[in-house]
Amino acid sequence: MMRPVGSMRTSGDVVDLELGTPEGREAGFRHPAVLVTAQRILDAAPSVVHVVPVTTTLRGFHSEVVLEPDAGNGLQHRSAAQCQHLRAVSPGRVSEVRGNVGTVALAQIRDVIAVILDLP
Repeated sequence: MMRPVGSMRTSGDVVDLELGTPEGREAGFRHPAVLVTAQRILDAAPSVVHVVPVTTTLRGFHSEVVLEPDAGNGLQHRSAAQCQHLRAVSPGRVSEVRGNVGTVALAQIRDVIAVILDLP
């Protein structure tokens, strides 16, 4: 299911990307992440995309969404989308697409982001 760099991106894609050296409690280094940018923005080939890093360390935070591994998302282990680590990155940081979390998990992630950002 891996798609190479340059493939069309879709909201909800689980991508591999390089986050760089972390400071403090930031997510860093090479991580899978969920692409949360709206599809209409992705279709316009943006210069930045928005991602939520994924970790296999389940902490039980309300700011995280648990993702079960399946053939569709390409994850190998039960993981958590760390919504508290939402960030904008260059599409060039994305190395490949593992799969897609699907509409239900993407909606859950976006709901948590809305709470974090105090959106209506």
